[in-house]
Amino acid sequence: MGMTALTIDAEGLKKSYGTRTAVRDLTLQLRCGVAFGFLGPNGAGKSTSIKMLLGLVKPTGGRALLLGKPVGTREVRARIGFLPEHFRFYDWLSASELVLFHGRLCGLADDVLRRKVPYLLERVGLGSQDSKPIRSFSNGMMQRVGLAQAIVNDPEILFLDEPTSGLDPAGRKLVREVIREQRDRGATVFLNSHLLGEVEQSCDRVAFIRHGEIVGMYEMGAWQSAQTEVEIKAARVDSASLSRLAGIEGLVVVAADVQLGGHRLRLRVPSADCLPEVVRCLVENGAEVFSVVPQHVSLEDLFLHMMGPDPGL
Repeated sequence: MGMTALTIDAEGLKKSYGTRTAVRDLTLQLRCGVAFGFLGPNGAGKSTSIKMLLGLVKPTGGRALLLGKPVGTREVRARIGFLPEHFRFYDWLSASELVLFHGRLCGLADDVLRRKVPYLLERVGLGSQDSKPIRSFSNGMMQRVGLAQAIVNDPEILFLDEPTSGLDPAGRKLVREVIREQRDRGATVFLNSHLLGEVEQSCDRVAFIRHGEIVGMYEMGAWQSAQTEVEIKAARVDSASLSRLAGIEGLVVVAADVQLGGHRLRLRVPSADCLPEVVRCLVENGAEVFSVVPQHVSLEDLFLHMMGPDPGL
């Protein structure tokens, strides 16, 4: 596929189980060479969305194409990789046998796999464990062999559902490196993770899903301009000043703490252009402003802002 072609093209995907709606409206377009983070609270519909895109769950409505073809066909499955959140591998196989088996399922020739499997197991840190049965593996080792089988076919789309859940810091670093390698060779990486720090370091783009619907999509780093936050230190800030501030369009008072010698205000503003108005508003109401310092907005800050105070509801 060309670099401009859509690898994932979903429109209005829905999934209901009786009266419960798991996914209300999944509309998403992704291209080659993108690492995409899919974020939302527990029960938001993330895993159901992935299963519909893989053809493992039949949607109630909508449509989806992977690599320009209907989801779930044998041809498409041979060109994608998948590490499920709750995987169950054939635990009587050795690590080498498991990766070899998955490579054969994707249609790779044995002579290719004989070269590739040792390299992949070395890459995920299991080179010395390649002949051990995976029933003897720890959760972290199991996760590593799962990663190896997911990339055995050089997939054009790689789905990773909570890939770092059982891993130590070295394992999480490995996953970040593999995501980068796969993206750099032109694959689309679809990452579902609740570890926002990992997503922030790994992804080019993120979407937030709540109650089965995408409620926001951002290029990484773009929210710093869209969601500018500042910390203001000032004295003699009264409730009238805070009311006036809250009246500025698009401004949110994130925190207002009284500290020794004055107030510390944390404000979310629509853009830096409105800061002179903020300072003028404070001064005109009798406040003394000591400093105005822009703040880095983390992915966690953005998540909490998008999902509200109780995202699980």
